[in-house]
Amino acid sequence: MYAISLGEDGAELRPLEPWLAEEFLTHIDRGREFIGQHIALPDRVTDLESSRALLQSYAEKAVAETGRIYGIWADGKLVGGVLFRTMDIEHGNAEAGCWLEPSAAGKGLVTKAARVIIDWAIEERGLHRVEWQVSAANEPSIAVARRLGMTKEGVLRQSYLYRGKRHDIEVWSVLAPEWRAAKQAS
Repeated sequence: MYAISLGEDGAELRPLEPWLAEEFLTHIDRGREFIGQHIALPDRVTDLESSRALLQSYAEKAVAETGRIYGIWADGKLVGGVLFRTMDIEHGNAEAGCWLEPSAAGKGLVTKAARVIIDWAIEERGLHRVEWQVSAANEPSIAVARRLGMTKEGVLRQSYLYRGKRHDIEVWSVLAPEWRAAKQAS
């Protein structure tokens, strides 16, 4: 298995594979309430079977090139992740996302990890557009979209039914030419 360094602090980005289901479940359990404030991942990963099933579904997406999932490890412990919830190679589009447990918040790990996967999607896989859909109430995730140089395209009003309540979803994106221009400027 490979690991990509996320900086001098020793944090790493690695594929989240089905054989890591137990570690993934332990991680979700540590951050269940925090992670579940805005996304349904903790509602989908409730036991070892559902943990393995989710990771297996992403292994199958990776083979079909329709999605991918990666974990973020800090000090040898799984603390969060980034993913391509969807990928459409033919049309050059993907939707990226993230989650993080509270112990790892505020360290820039998601921004660094998202940069790695977005750069791979654009430069290696030839995608033209990477989208970031986020609850309008999720300020940390919106801040990540901004740091990634994404443009807010609009709001899907009350489009996300989550835990019995409707939420607005902001749609952010970055296009390949914008991504490359920002890389050259930095």
